[in-house]
Amino acid sequence: MRTTKIQHGNKLVSKSKRVGRGNGSGAGAKSGRGQKGQLSRTGASILGTFEGGQTSFMMKVPKLKGFRPPNKIYYTPVNLSRLEQAFDDGAVVDIIALIQKGLVRNTDKRVKLLAFGEITKKLELHVHKVSKSAQAKIEKAGGSVHILS
Repeated sequence: MRTTKIQHGNKLVSKSKRVGRGNGSGAGAKSGRGQKGQLSRTGASILGTFEGGQTSFMMKVPKLKGFRPPNKIYYTPVNLSRLEQAFDDGAVVDIIALIQKGLVRNTDKRVKLLAFGEITKKLELHVHKVSKSAQAKIEKAGGSVHILS
């Protein structure tokens, strides 16, 4: 059966296809729904998230709140009290020295210097980040801080 255009107001509209009106019409027997299966049945409706019986993506997604951002920079904290115990006066403290003393595990994470404790030794520090109060305490003791990029 050919679909024809009919005038509806001021525009042409396709005439709807009449299905299930005998085999001679071209859309009889199965009425354009194919052979068997869920979509050939009356009242068939499938959600957009249905994946044919496979565990759907929505069920695989974790249900707990929050997520871990892939590009977040994690810092290993190092306190001034630990530096006071581990290093001698006038020492140059960089990432390698921190690893050798056991204050930092590896070079995967960056190092941030925190102000917990007191420091009396003059140290030259090379770290990625430092708190303002920690920097003030180090400079007061006569040391210096160099920020790594």
